[in-house]
Amino acid sequence: MSALDFSPQPGAAPLSSQVRAQARMETRLLLRNGEQLLLAVVIPVLVLIGGVVGLTHVDLSLTHRPVDELTPGVLALAIMSSAFTSVAIATGFERRYGVLKRLGASPLPRSGLLAGKVVALLVVEVLQVVLVSLVGLVLGWSPSWSVAGCLGFVLALVLGTASFASLGLFLAGTLRAEATLAVANLVYLLLLAGGAVVLPSSSYGAFGSVARWLPSGALGDAMRAAFLDGAVAWSSLPCLVGWALVGGYLTARTFSWE
Repeated sequence: MSALDFSPQPGAAPLSSQVRAQARMETRLLLRNGEQLLLAVVIPVLVLIGGVVGLTHVDLSLTHRPVDELTPGVLALAIMSSAFTSVAIATGFERRYGVLKRLGASPLPRSGLLAGKVVALLVVEVLQVVLVSLVGLVLGWSPSWSVAGCLGFVLALVLGTASFASLGLFLAGTLRAEATLAVANLVYLLLLAGGAVVLPSSSYGAFGSVARWLPSGALGDAMRAAFLDGAVAWSSLPCLVGWALVGGYLTARTFSWE
């Protein structure tokens, strides 16, 4: 009778299992956070409803009905809310409380941590798109459906998420948590008011030529091209790529895990 071997055999779970577990945790944390839900869901829906009602009483030159102009812009606003503001604030406080440092010491590699955050972010954005679209349809939204428009929407979603998330991580990786909270909310409000995200850049007069080159303006114009014209905004997508590259480079050079 041979002796039993009770020696430990430590080992990490497969990377895919680690990423799924991290993504589930990140998603639950996002959905349980009241402030994140306010930014991700409540504010975009209120902007859509209030904008549609308000524009019916305001003489603003729009090429389409207010609900058709506003709904793609509010979809862009929802993406900006989650990919930039929520990511920046959540990451900033994770740095402050040492969460990222502890995760860095776990078997989960940094690539797995990033992948988990990306998956959770995409899950939240899908929920946002569904909710805002339903509200828009109830208000009478009539999008232009086409293969090119669907492609333009997917490209705008992916590139907009990449650009805003990279900028949010850059902000969270260089400032203290309290400063990140203040700056992220301030930037969000400034882009909401003057970043050509909800309304087209042509509505901003002379400043529109500047606003269209902001990540908010490029994302808003790309969304409107997808749902209003059923086309891919090839003039706006390279701008989002550029912002994603700039944000990724700055994050890689400056991000501090604690």
